[in-house]
Amino acid sequence: MCDMIDSQSAEKISRMKKLRRTLSESFGRIALKKEDSSFDEICVTKMSTRNCQGMDSVIKPLDTIPEDKKVRVQRTQSSFDPFEKPANQVKRVHSENNACINFKTSSAGKESPKVRRHSSPSSPTSPKFGKADSYEKLEKLGEGSYATVYKGKSKVNGKLVALKVIRLQEEEGTPFTAIREASLLKGLKHANIVLLHDIIHTKETLTLVFEYVHTDLCQYMDKHPGGLHPENVKLFLFQLLRGLSYIHQRYILHRDLKPQNLLISDTGELKLADFGLARAKSVPSHTYSNEVVTLWYRPPDVLLGSTEYSTCLDMWGVGCIFVEMIQGVAAFPGMKDIQDQLERIFLVLGTPNEDTWPGVHSLPHFKPERFTQYSPKNLRQAWNKLSCVNHAEDLASKLLQCFPKNRLSAQAALSHEYFSDLPPRLWELTDMSSIFTVPNVRLQPETGESMRAFGKNNSYGKGVSNSKH
Repeated sequence: MCDMIDSQSAEKISRMKKLRRTLSESFGRIALKKEDSSFDEICVTKMSTRNCQGMDSVIKPLDTIPEDKKVRVQRTQSSFDPFEKPANQVKRVHSENNACINFKTSSAGKESPKVRRHSSPSSPTSPKFGKADSYEKLEKLGEGSYATVYKGKSKVNGKLVALKVIRLQEEEGTPFTAIREASLLKGLKHANIVLLHDIIHTKETLTLVFEYVHTDLCQYMDKHPGGLHPENVKLFLFQLLRGLSYIHQRYILHRDLKPQNLLISDTGELKLADFGLARAKSVPSHTYSNEVVTLWYRPPDVLLGSTEYSTCLDMWGVGCIFVEMIQGVAAFPGMKDIQDQLERIFLVLGTPNEDTWPGVHSLPHFKPERFTQYSPKNLRQAWNKLSCVNHAEDLASKLLQCFPKNRLSAQAALSHEYFSDLPPRLWELTDMSSIFTVPNVRLQPETGESMRAFGKNNSYGKGVSNSKH
């Protein structure tokens, strides 16, 4: 019995020796002498021990590796010595299946052109997207409750950018509005929507890097009080509707339309911005928060507690902004609370009832006894400058409808007679094309006497000026 065990043990030892010898000989085929000391990185590919059929894979002789794929290493007796190899024989491969061991370059000689260099993500040699040090802050533009906006400059391409730096609270995490804004804007590519260039995430902040646009519609109207030039109003409104039509077709609601969120470039290009309250609207509709939209631009259905709304929510804001651009003052500037805001709306449009607004009595905050009973008026009675522009009052009245389903859609508004004197090519532009690529389309100078100078019967093609504001 002992003899049999000894015999089996001897056989095992013999097999082990043969296996060791085979492996030693195989590795010996790639073991070479030291040749150079310029080696600075080696990538060791992980090998699967099973093939795709689940069977044990066969170890093939290393001689089957093509000559240009062999990696030469120096084997020594010590437990760990630097591997040295001429740089022109090293090919770096960065992938999930490779473990890379880095070494400092010990040679100052020139690198062979055959070597493929991939800069390390943390390399400071060149600025990269996604890195905070790739952008230089120039000045603070504004500060909100959870974010600060800076004017900046990209070190990647030298262009001006807007840096929206969102402060992160350790116990609260990333604000959901920032996540929502970033996720939506990543998929929106349109000339009238602000472009998101980059996202930078650190432990302390989340920075959204946008294209830089020098002002917004609120500042523009403050600079030119008393109402804007009617042709400029038309171009701004066309661009606003164009951007809204694009997002509405993708079932996205902005939910916070106001002049401060409409950026204006130095050429007059209008861009929808600040998608912090925006969200994708699924079909069929769900209920959403009624705590959206700045009070002056908030529609009556939302003010009355409705949480079931669609793209018509944004269209009320369009009507308010349209009137404000022409008249020079906010359409419904509530000064106290929601009750005051609703009173101002009903004073012009009439206090609603079940006949004019089916379902209004079922809204949470509608109490007929709380509101003064007003009859509807012509919009020109409230905003006299609407009568100075062809078809302006009609378009405003179709946007400012208390009953949400009666409001004009963005796509339908673009086909309204109000825009009939604009060049037909504007409706043929691709999404990323600016309206200012069409000949003779440009902003008019804001003179302060624009209504009187404009006249009731002016058409777009007459008296085009080459001046810019």
